[in-house]
Amino acid sequence: MISQYRENREYKNNLHLAATTAAAAAMVNVAGVMVFFAYTSNITGHVATLAEELVKGHWYQAGVVFIWLFMFFGGSFLAQFLISLFENKGPYIAHAMPILVETLALLGVGIYGHLFYTESLKETEILIASLIFCMGLQNGMVATISNNQVKTTHLTGLITDLGREVACVFFKRHRSPELTEKIWLHLTIFSCSLGGGILGGYFFLSYDFQVFYMVVAILAFVLYSDFNSLVMDKSYELVKPIVSVLKEDEEDNIGM
Repeated sequence: MISQYRENREYKNNLHLAATTAAAAAMVNVAGVMVFFAYTSNITGHVATLAEELVKGHWYQAGVVFIWLFMFFGGSFLAQFLISLFENKGPYIAHAMPILVETLALLGVGIYGHLFYTESLKETEILIASLIFCMGLQNGMVATISNNQVKTTHLTGLITDLGREVACVFFKRHRSPELTEKIWLHLTIFSCSLGGGILGGYFFLSYDFQVFYMVVAILAFVLYSDFNSLVMDKSYELVKPIVSVLKEDEEDNIGM
């Protein structure tokens, strides 16, 4: 899922990455709406809110919303920075770093919300900022890894692209395997976003802030899936010379 460089990625890896991260983002967004009455996976509405607060002269509220916008920017910035910083260590390590940061941040939100949250305004503003940062981090990470083929934290652009792509299906000159792949990719993101949102809402009603532990589990699965394959590949590289020597000895013995 994350162990290939963006220039050489296989379609199935983008599909798997899109499915898991779209579900995770939707769960975070739904939980944010249910507990904080604020969207955390996109910032379009927050830009409108910022403009409204500025017009009304509500400077404190405008400052808070501006910080939220900056947190999304900061998350995306950090994702690209970490990937570039660790790129010489290999694609898995470089791509895993933003996911690891997001995992730890969401784990912190879950623990604090479950054990310490008193529903004060200051706490709410900080927790919303934290979730927005996580979503900016995830969106930047997924976009970078997939070479801008996948964005999973908001669906406005996705629905726009899907509408254009489905329209192209009606014209033979536009049909191609690449078009079909794009349609399936965008349908996967939409479906997993809807499913993740439903699942996140259900678990939030039942388990409150512990729903973030489930999101952490999804991100941990993304890390583990490729880590397991990477370990197997490295192990094979270590034993390959030994196997080659044994095979040569066996062939020599047969020849004698």
